[in-house]
Amino acid sequence: MAELKIGDMAPDFTLPTQNGEQLSLQDLKGGKTVLYFYPKDNTSGCTLEAKSLRDGKAELAARGYKVVGVSPDSVRSHQNFCSKQELNFTLLSDTEKSMCEAYGVWQEKSMYGRKYMGVQRTTFLLDEECRITHIFTKVKTAEHYQQIINELDKK
Repeated sequence: MAELKIGDMAPDFTLPTQNGEQLSLQDLKGGKTVLYFYPKDNTSGCTLEAKSLRDGKAELAARGYKVVGVSPDSVRSHQNFCSKQELNFTLLSDTEKSMCEAYGVWQEKSMYGRKYMGVQRTTFLLDEECRITHIFTKVKTAEHYQQIINELDKK
């Protein structure tokens, strides 16, 4: 898949939420979306990022944005993560990594000299037509919602 850029239409998807319901790109049309990809439930960086978005959800909603998170974790893992961290937004379970691949975030990573495939932490902001308006590849996990607000305030 070619790298997505600002102005591109978001790739289509249909995946289960933490509640076991199906959510597709079509369901997001008509509203703006913070679509964020993260590596793994209940890890330190991913927890900080989720809590930041949880705490900033009201301000994002006031600007017309809903928050949707995506990782390769199972529905059950997402349920536990949402419960434990009191998350107030939707998480999608991409166990087949099809959405991660379509959005170009399933990439080779390296840790301690070992190479492996994993999710590159990335956030896409989508407009009402599901067109990409912003892409964050350098995510500041503990202050991610503020990072998004700051970028929106630049306009």
